[in-house]
Amino acid sequence: MQVQFCGANGEVTGSSHLVRIGERQILLDCGMIQGDEEAERRNAEPFPFDPQRIDALVLSHAHIDHVGRVPLLVKRGFRGPIYAQAATADLSRIMLEDAASIAEADIVRDNLRRMQQGLKPEQPLYTRKDAQAALAHMRPLPYDNELELFPGVHLRLRDAGHILGSAVVELRQDGGRKLVFSGDIGPRGTPILRDPVAIDRADLVLMESTYGNRVHRPRGDTVKELGDIFAAARHSGGNVIIPAFAVGRSQELLYWMAQYYEAWGLDRFRIFLDSPMAGKVLEVYERHEDLFDEEARALWARRPHPLRLPNLSLTTSVAESQAINAYQGGAIIIAGSGMCTGGRVRHHLRQNLGRHNAHILFVGYQAQGTLGRLLVDGVKKVKLFGEWITVNAHRHTVGGLSAHADQAGLIEWYGAIPGHAPVYLVHGEDIAREALAAKLRERFRARVELSHPGVVVTV
Repeated sequence: MQVQFCGANGEVTGSSHLVRIGERQILLDCGMIQGDEEAERRNAEPFPFDPQRIDALVLSHAHIDHVGRVPLLVKRGFRGPIYAQAATADLSRIMLEDAASIAEADIVRDNLRRMQQGLKPEQPLYTRKDAQAALAHMRPLPYDNELELFPGVHLRLRDAGHILGSAVVELRQDGGRKLVFSGDIGPRGTPILRDPVAIDRADLVLMESTYGNRVHRPRGDTVKELGDIFAAARHSGGNVIIPAFAVGRSQELLYWMAQYYEAWGLDRFRIFLDSPMAGKVLEVYERHEDLFDEEARALWARRPHPLRLPNLSLTTSVAESQAINAYQGGAIIIAGSGMCTGGRVRHHLRQNLGRHNAHILFVGYQAQGTLGRLLVDGVKKVKLFGEWITVNAHRHTVGGLSAHADQAGLIEWYGAIPGHAPVYLVHGEDIAREALAAKLRERFRARVELSHPGVVVTV
């Protein structure tokens, strides 16, 4: 059994790793590369393997940096099955069809500009038709049931606690080695989700390291901070713009808003979940209540459930989204994308960044080169839709809501694996990977390496 690192090496996007077991080739994730224009152009480059020779694809979860290039893989010749936890399969349909729609809309706008400059038109990375063709290969699986992928090769998915349906992937050979791929590990105690499952054995671990160099604020402090931000917004009379991933973070935000609705004075706001995907994602959550933790299942048993706030509007059409612009204050607007790389949040930022009474609330990881990262890092001006905007709005970064385990959580998850197998750190910027590697070596005397593109290791 060998592993070739194909993506998410020294960065937190583009997850992809190729496993060779004898003559068989299994791809773990096929994620989109996100960041600035130069980074995103890499998505169109050839894969570092032949898609036609891949026998199976296994997806850890439905975030776009883990599934975003699946339609391109199929477009370029992959014809095998795609295995994913059942909720991931449902969410991937929403994510990929949305990504294709955005790609098609973006290329129309870009080609208009190219035509004006006398340049040849370009094609989108993939279309909705490509996404639908890819989804036809999807094979949903439950957690914990072992499936024989090929003679002598077994697959098992374990709950990773990151988003609904997120999985730690286990690949095992008969009488041989066991590879564990963490996907993204969630923190313990996350609302709605169960805690990550402990892994009983591994011969090699591919482990994410997104927050390998930091510890999240305690949840109680985070709740207080959110309350203070909403109070400041009420006092200033401005809007609150929250860039959030449509899957995972948006639902957790609504959950916390329901829990602290009165304490945070949220009845004084109009709350908008501005995403065409929002209703579809809520339906997926309702179909998979069996994956919730005990507290969430008890809350869901009551109606209305905690994601249906009395002053919440789910906006799906463009006209409904544009109507939100009429609110110059008193609105909480949750919209994608989570890193501000596309989607409706960019339109709301254009309307609000220049306002001194507005608040921009970041509740998730912002990758290098993204608009979200620029704003978090304090840039004074940004360019949106061809217009330079001076940033006057208040900016807040709340780390305690992260769907990723922090350094302590990652150490705890790895430390529970008996024998402390060799580990390769993936899906993290180098500063985070190096910090986590040092801690794992110190705590467990583990053999820890950082993955690098194209490197092949034997399990």
